[in-house]
Amino acid sequence: PTIPFNKLVLETDAPYLAPVPYRGKRNESGYIKHVVEKLAQALDLSVEEIEFLTSANAERVLGTDQSLSQPHTIIG
Repeated sequence: PTIPFNKLVLETDAPYLAPVPYRGKRNESGYIKHVVEKLAQALDLSVEEIEFLTSANAERVLGTDQSLSQPHTIIG
């Protein structure tokens, strides 16, 4: 299944699902960069595009920035 870009957000609330290379250790928010890198690779986008896209979506979902209230489209 395909997840629309405007629905994609990242989180680190799964305490026992740390990304590689930290598998087997307790997950923490500092590991999110590894998730971003892997997602960028899988979607053939840059890390910066993933960061912008997922940050904008999180801000929209959480209602923290009204200037980002519209879904963002990455064209590459």
